[in-house]
Amino acid sequence: MNYVMKIGCGVALSFMTLASAAAENFKLSNNQRIACSRGLSAGKLNTSTCKSYAYVFNTKTSEYFRCQVSLALTRDNKEVINVQADGGCAKRPRIFDTDSSYSFDATETEGPNTNSFFGPGGYAVWASDNDTLKVRGCIIISSGLGSDISKCIDMKFE
Repeated sequence: MNYVMKIGCGVALSFMTLASAAAENFKLSNNQRIACSRGLSAGKLNTSTCKSYAYVFNTKTSEYFRCQVSLALTRDNKEVINVQADGGCAKRPRIFDTDSSYSFDATETEGPNTNSFFGPGGYAVWASDNDTLKVRGCIIISSGLGSDISKCIDMKFE
């Protein structure tokens, strides 16, 4: 038990060090979502899979990371048989070409079992310059052919 506590404290300290070093430039988006699905397998096994997405945004450069965490749980009528978890963040390109002070938010489409037309769906990101009236909206969708399609539009203020 002592060993587990030491590892847990070490991991927490590592994250706090990383967070303090990056605190002035990185911000977590305010729009996280979670989606879960259930399935029945042979032998009356139940599998539940949950995924959640979040975005970490560099407020100076407008680069961002799309992060995903997933958990799959398999059980029968009496016990949990298997639990698997995975996660990571993928770096995405800058939204604006120049450094400034930016704000950011993002949202995911619903899962493919609802109204998504292009496979697993996509996501939308919004970024704005905190110093000038500049907003850019981007939609990124899966083409179903292996690559994502991304388009960003600068907003006009009338």
